[in-house]
Amino acid sequence: MNLRKITTSVSLSLCTIALTAQQQTLSLENCRSLALQENKKILIAQQQVTVEHHNRKAAFTDYLPKISMQGIYLHNQKNISLLDNRKKEIINNIGSLIQQQGAEVLKPLATSFPELSNLLNTIASSNIAEPLNTLGHSLTDALTLETRNIYIAALTLKQPIFMGGKITAYNKITQYSEEIAHAGNDIAHRETLLAVDQAYWLVISLVNKQRLANALVTFVTQLRDDVEKMKKEGMATESELLNVNVRLNEVQMALLEVDNGVTLARMQLCMLCGLPMESNPTLADETLSTVPLPPLPTIEGDINNRPELRSLESAIEIRKQITNMARAELMPQLSLAANYIASSPNLTNGFSKKMRGMWNIGLQLNIPIWNWGEDIHKVKAAKAETVIARYTLEDARQKIELQARQARQKMNEAYKRLTLATNSIREAEENLRSAKLSFGEGVATSENVLEAQTGWLKAHSAQIDAHIDAIMAHTYLQWALGTLK
Repeated sequence: MNLRKITTSVSLSLCTIALTAQQQTLSLENCRSLALQENKKILIAQQQVTVEHHNRKAAFTDYLPKISMQGIYLHNQKNISLLDNRKKEIINNIGSLIQQQGAEVLKPLATSFPELSNLLNTIASSNIAEPLNTLGHSLTDALTLETRNIYIAALTLKQPIFMGGKITAYNKITQYSEEIAHAGNDIAHRETLLAVDQAYWLVISLVNKQRLANALVTFVTQLRDDVEKMKKEGMATESELLNVNVRLNEVQMALLEVDNGVTLARMQLCMLCGLPMESNPTLADETLSTVPLPPLPTIEGDINNRPELRSLESAIEIRKQITNMARAELMPQLSLAANYIASSPNLTNGFSKKMRGMWNIGLQLNIPIWNWGEDIHKVKAAKAETVIARYTLEDARQKIELQARQARQKMNEAYKRLTLATNSIREAEENLRSAKLSFGEGVATSENVLEAQTGWLKAHSAQIDAHIDAIMAHTYLQWALGTLK
């Protein structure tokens, strides 16, 4: 029972959401806002901005001193001895050797000086070998260093002083890379807005043509009924009725195509806006006759607003800084290093096992002397890439300027076509009215009415296309000038 209640509740919620989506009315600004929130290209571009922002922050840390710590443990098979085995044996038996050699020296003296024989015999009989041998063993042990287990800890500080401008160049590269990421984000915004506008106004165009198709089906159906009545009265032929039926089939097929087009166009718009495909939102501008036209531009726009140009300009600056980095390899590089090193056994107290250390500070200077011209070739290659980037910018600027001029020309053309289409509607409606009147009085055939109706349909369809084209031409002009926001 609980599962059934939960299922029922979820189903009702989904139905409510679906009804809400179907009943909601979306304006162009609503669609733009939804698309900007859901578009994956924009989300990727925003993350790229975050990446380049943190890269710039990381590059700045190269100016600052860096502190690191290292720890080392080594286990050696044997200890280090400062004496070889022969010297160890001599020192270990130093007392025995002295006593033996002393006895040999004292015997001739005792013979030569009898009065000193008692003293010399006392000295010769004294035991000095054992303490001296003990002292020798202590000395050889002291000269055998305990190095089987070694512990080393080092705290290091490094501060670059002069690196040939490499750090500064790299920081500028990350700054320009962040600007390129922002430009890429702007490009993604503009492309998304243009795609939404195209999908939005395509739906509006098809909805209005759908109304024309429905009106046409109603008109041709009424005309068929009238021709059938006239045929029964002998005022129309079977050929005329067949001609009207063929025309009715044609307009019904056209209505079916328009219906499918409206459904697909709405699905495309829903996808761009992040809405469910099955939702069927109503658009605020479906009544096209109430949509005002944007004004014709009166001033020249500045194509420098295009993010593509800003991106290419930043790319040129990056190539310049890459040249500076390559040139820095030709210059001396100076850095400061300070260390505190502690070890066990330590070197400051006779290889004591107690962990002790000392600090040191110094400068490191690296001067390149000869590398067969490698860095010089890198500098020249970087300069050539900078020239390529400049040519790319000039080419893009010319193309963008052409886009802007073409967009302005198309906008002027769209307004002129809209004026002509509006005039054609009045003529087509008058022609259709006259044809209907003549047909009702019997002085015109159904074919004349169908021809007038075809002209009416073409005039209204052309007026819808011209109206949409004028709106989109203004959007394209904003896109070309980089002001579409």
